[in-house]
Amino acid sequence: MVKEVTVRVPASTTNLGPGFDALGLALRRYNRLQVALTTGPVRVEVEGEGAGLLESGAENLVYRAMCRLYDEVGSPHPSVLIRLHNTIPVSRGLGSSSTAIVGGLVAANALLSNPLNREQVLSLAVEIEGHPDNVAPALLGGFQITSLTEEGLIHLRIPTPTGLRAVVCVPEAAVSTAAARQVLPQHYSRADAVFNIGRVSLLVAALLTGNTEVLRPAMQDRIHQPYRAALVPGFEGVIRGALDAGAVGACLSGSGSTMLALTCGHETEVGEAMAAAVRAAGVEARWFALDVDEDGAVVEGAA
Repeated sequence: MVKEVTVRVPASTTNLGPGFDALGLALRRYNRLQVALTTGPVRVEVEGEGAGLLESGAENLVYRAMCRLYDEVGSPHPSVLIRLHNTIPVSRGLGSSSTAIVGGLVAANALLSNPLNREQVLSLAVEIEGHPDNVAPALLGGFQITSLTEEGLIHLRIPTPTGLRAVVCVPEAAVSTAAARQVLPQHYSRADAVFNIGRVSLLVAALLTGNTEVLRPAMQDRIHQPYRAALVPGFEGVIRGALDAGAVGACLSGSGSTMLALTCGHETEVGEAMAAAVRAAGVEARWFALDVDEDGAVVEGAA
């Protein structure tokens, strides 16, 4: 019987501009979870991002996700010690909550000797998160197109174009997903709908063909970014700065506040330009150049 497991889960970015709630991408920045069966109360220790902020007991999202899988297979909830080693910023649009959900589910599945397959784990992750765009790349890696249908979740993977990397600029200002959704309108004009259909079609085609030259217009959006821009320090300046510095496209990462640029070089220039635009708006920022993660959640060790 497995008594201890370590799981690595990548960050994720979603939407990529026009692909609202449908496109997601895993990035090579990770949270690691060490979960050990114990006989005492549930304890969660957090190191790195979220230390002092995330719950330290049974209310922690990692443990709640674990319990959902235990319920699914009819096993009693375990007593555990969870150690979180986090490098993914919290509430910044890089999938920290999805990392907790996916990590908890994968850890629970491993402790139980994997009674569920990946599709079943993904289904539980979508149930907990409420939408698939972050949890699919966090679990499966790479570029993911997701759609909830009457028959269930459909997800397809897009190959990563050669040489494509991401630069993420993280302001020291959080944006909650709930607040970011509240600013969105209930209805859209036909012109805006047609605009986004065209842009997301172009975006998917560009990724499939490796034609990164058209990503700049392909990552434009009228569905969510214009309404969320006011929540993000220096939004317009960050987009402009990234493109002027050599990015092939730029957008809001998820619901923000992180901004994302896709690049085929010039990562330092792009990152510095993005951070400078945020600082010009009066908020400190940091940036990272990241490769696409192709593996998704990985069990690094079990004992």
